[in-house]
Amino acid sequence: MRPRVLVDLPISPVVVELLGGRVELVPWDYPGAVDAIYTYGHPIVDAALMDRSPNLQVISNFGVGVDHIDLNAANARGIPVGNTPGILDGATADMAFALLLAAGRRVVEGDRYARSPQFTRYDPSIMLGREVHSSTLGIFGMGRIGRQVALRAAGFGMKVLYHNRNRNDEAEVVLKATYASKEELLTTADYIVLTMPLTPETRGYIGQAELAQMKPTAVLVNVARGAVVDTEALTEALQDRRIFAAALDVTDPEPLPRDHPLLQLDNVIITPHLGSATEETRRRMAVVSVENLFAGLAGSELPHRVV
Repeated sequence: MRPRVLVDLPISPVVVELLGGRVELVPWDYPGAVDAIYTYGHPIVDAALMDRSPNLQVISNFGVGVDHIDLNAANARGIPVGNTPGILDGATADMAFALLLAAGRRVVEGDRYARSPQFTRYDPSIMLGREVHSSTLGIFGMGRIGRQVALRAAGFGMKVLYHNRNRNDEAEVVLKATYASKEELLTTADYIVLTMPLTPETRGYIGQAELAQMKPTAVLVNVARGAVVDTEALTEALQDRRIFAAALDVTDPEPLPRDHPLLQLDNVIITPHLGSATEETRRRMAVVSVENLFAGLAGSELPHRVV
């Protein structure tokens, strides 16, 4: 019999192609035991789900973030968990900078206006944005993606500040980034980019107090996880124009309810979690996640193991 793999269908045709019919895919609501779990979106994998399958051999995640998987429970049960690190850094940093530029220069708002019946003549006094070049960028989370964001900032002549649990000597030497306290970064940066993982410590990391410290001309960009930002606090800050704009590739919850007030604001850009969404990156993610899956099913060491 082919190994039975629990998966949150539908999945990419690329993944199906790479699996090559060597496993039996069963839907997330499958009530029986399985040999492996493959998470394509972000379904919750908790201890109860693991315990339904006494012979569970591996959990393979399509992506880097594993906050939806109970790693402690997996480790306690000896179940290896794999992810896809080092593959999506560039693509996600590209997305962060695209959002930064679009929010600062009001690109989405301008596109809507240019398509509307109201645009009948050029008016140089409307829709003024904020300059990106020579401004100050603050990065929370100077990991792989954070370093890629800082690298792109150099091309715009930006001063780069960063805050991390630990100082990053490489970023300071190679990328000329300057370590700053959380408060200093919040009060100084013109653009703030969030690239940290979601952990108990980072949940709600940007809330009412942090938003109040930001410049009224500042832009917040989130390409991390939606829950690192307090959605209610951000909505209120944008409604009251206490910061210039926000650009979010992730939200909490995700997706937002269709009647959420954040969706009605013109000073926020929201994209549907497109950070790694390029054909090249998603194919590489598929390859690594399938390699992890097959390695776990074979009882071999995972190429990229989290726990």
